[in-house]
Amino acid sequence: MVRGLYTSAVGMMTQMQKMDVVSNNIANSDTAGFKKDTAVVRSFSEELAKRLDDPKYKLIKYNQGIGNMSLGVFVDEVYTDFSPGSLRETNGSLDCAISGEGFFAVNVNENGNTVEKYTRDGAFTMDAQNNLRTSEGNYVVGEGGNITIPNGVITIDEHGNIFSNNEFVDKIKMVDFSNKESLRKVGDNLYETIDESEPQDFTGRIIQGRIEQSNVNPVQEMVKMISLARNYEANQKMVQTHDSTLNRAVNDIGRKQ
Repeated sequence: MVRGLYTSAVGMMTQMQKMDVVSNNIANSDTAGFKKDTAVVRSFSEELAKRLDDPKYKLIKYNQGIGNMSLGVFVDEVYTDFSPGSLRETNGSLDCAISGEGFFAVNVNENGNTVEKYTRDGAFTMDAQNNLRTSEGNYVVGEGGNITIPNGVITIDEHGNIFSNNEFVDKIKMVDFSNKESLRKVGDNLYETIDESEPQDFTGRIIQGRIEQSNVNPVQEMVKMISLARNYEANQKMVQTHDSTLNRAVNDIGRKQ
């Protein structure tokens, strides 16, 4: 009975964690370059249950194995799906989409320090000083540092070379990693690396005038959300049932007559 109560409670917690992942996917279904997450679950180690000193055997101690049992599953990790999203045509001279693998490098200010991070969001803008920035306000990195573009007709080729009035300005820094699963989401549609991240050459191409859309399918995520809500309710009812049974066992059955 206690095991059933514990398993149902763990089930509720697991459904809540998975719901958080699905909710975040739905919230970012219109975010340029966003990559959806999937919660990966793993079963707890199985426990061996045994019957100890069964009173029906009276004078002898009798221990009998009942079998292995699992205490349910838990969220082991959150996996990011880096499959490409569809490309939406905008005709904006500063809008860039990545066809293939890779990321734009951007500089982020963290407590007064400049840290390089990475994004697939190519909805770029220019500030009052003509600095090229992301939609979140971070500086886009070029071979010469932060990119500043003079006024004029802006052209960006498939390699990331930026031209203003046919004059070369800078080249957007593009990066890629052989083990993308090592990248960590840090908010604002950005990724950061860890020590195990392995850089590799950028092999994709840049398409000017287009934006990569999120790879989230809102309909599929809504179906997942409904399923998770039903599973949560089922586990909640099981917890209530076990709680009621334990309450009767303690207060009614165990009471001295």
